Amino acid sequence: MADNADRNLPASAKKIRKAREEGNVPRSRDLGHFVAMGLAAALLFTVMPSLTSYSQRLLADGLTFDHNTIASPQLSGEHAVGLFTRGLMIVMIVGGLFMAAAFASNIAFGGWNLSMKAVTPNFGRMNPIAGLGRLFNFHQLVTVLKASLLAIAVGFAGTMYLKNHFSDLGGVLTAELPDGLATVGRTLGGGFLAMVGVLAAWAMVDVPWQRKQFMDKLKMSKQEQKQEHKESEGNAEVKAKMKQKMREMAKRRMMKAVPAADIVVMNPTHYAVALKYDQEAHGAPRVVAKGTDRLAMRIRDLARDAGVPVLEAPPLARALYTHVEIDGEVPAMLFAAVAQVLAWVYQLRAVPNLNVRAPDVSVPPELDPLTGGPKPKRRRPPRAAAASA
Repeated sequence: MADNADRNLPASAKKIRKAREEGNVPRSRDLGHFVAMGLAAALLFTVMPSLTSYSQRLLADGLTFDHNTIASPQLSGEHAVGLFTRGLMIVMIVGGLFMAAAFASNIAFGGWNLSMKAVTPNFGRMNPIAGLGRLFNFHQLVTVLKASLLAIAVGFAGTMYLKNHFSDLGGVLTAELPDGLATVGRTLGGGFLAMVGVLAAWAMVDVPWQRKQFMDKLKMSKQEQKQEHKESEGNAEVKAKMKQKMREMAKRRMMKAVPAADIVVMNPTHYAVALKYDQEAHGAPRVVAKGTDRLAMRIRDLARDAGVPVLEAPPLARALYTHVEIDGEVPAMLFAAVAQVLAWVYQLRAVPNLNVRAPDVSVPPELDPLTGGPKPKRRRPPRAAAASA
């Protein structure tokens, strides 16, 4: 009871979708009753005269035998099969109409829903003790009470109509047979329409009631909403571990690119940026690796071990680290500074033993975070990693 009391929040779209997948959709039996009775009334006042005439001819043919039919058993069998086929056709047509009406009433309210889980055997329902609990629960008692009230209301409507029109049946016994049958048909048809009217009014109340009951049954508590949101968004700890794993993989790929770089530009102790220029691609130089502090020292050591030149150019190192992401191209405002650095590298490659003076590189002041540009975002290691370090 306490758990149900806490469920005061509307059901989410995910829970409604899951309920439909399990075969739980709102249905109204009273709507089906009204549609069936309405179809019967429509048939009664439209095709019933033709159907009656057809049935009379079928009965007359069934009671008529000629000499050949009596004398030949084969002809008698064929005659019986023909009569059965004609009678079966009436049953199939009327039965098909009622089946289509029942199907349409369910689709109109609960919508089309194909679920194999609803027809999957559930051996837990074979428990007699649990069955008694479902038989005498509140919902089942309300359903029985509704059905009883509906039967009383329908019977009362038909009885009152016949009571008010009972005088019309007084002259049936003295009237001609066709006139008497017509009078009885009109009276019974009127009573039938009165009962259909009661079913229509009942269905108009039952349809929104069933929808409300269905949505109330799927209501959620705050804890259920939080759990669903957590399942949809993913567990925070798992997501953090996944992000950390992705960062580690990206770092390993970055470090593998350092030995293939053209040059590493450094601020002696804080920043290191590895540059690569592909002349065949006809693009701008790219930053293939960058890091700060301990990671910068690792980039420097890898570069020296691989024979990659390392140049101390603090303004350029700060500007590249701040404004260029990994695998990103150098912006146009830094082309001149990077060109000086690459020219120095090409001179070293052309004459390895030549003592070439390192260029004095300058960058626009607005790009250097030390002289007024935006401050670089230095990533802090996770707490666990920092503590272990």
